[in-house]
Amino acid sequence: MHMNFAIAPSDPTPIYRQIVEQVRRQIAGGQLRTGIELPSVRAVAQLHAINPMTVSKAYSLLEAEGLLERRRGMGMVVANHPGQSDTAERQGLLRPSLQAAAQQARQLGLTAQAALAQFEECLRETHQEETP
Repeated sequence: MHMNFAIAPSDPTPIYRQIVEQVRRQIAGGQLRTGIELPSVRAVAQLHAINPMTVSKAYSLLEAEGLLERRRGMGMVVANHPGQSDTAERQGLLRPSLQAAAQQARQLGLTAQAALAQFEECLRETHQEETP
């Protein structure tokens, strides 16, 4: 499966948590559906030049949560779950990032309007990257 994690080594969030949070969001958002195989620990570690134990830790945490399951001969796959989460749950997963961005905007002295304009620009750029 072609799945690329957005790993930011300079981010204060540990890399394994970055992976866990991205998988959670993609499952909640419906991009990762039941039975989809995740890339191997080795493949993720090599692609992002990180320790394989970091990836293994993230996958193990997701497995313990019941979001992933180990399948013999396939590696880690998305576990059977009820499907795409409701809007409130997905918004709940986004809220901590927005709170951090709001705090940073306040510290930078930006108005709410300026911060929202920046967010909208980031959304446009992200959606442009997704369209072929």
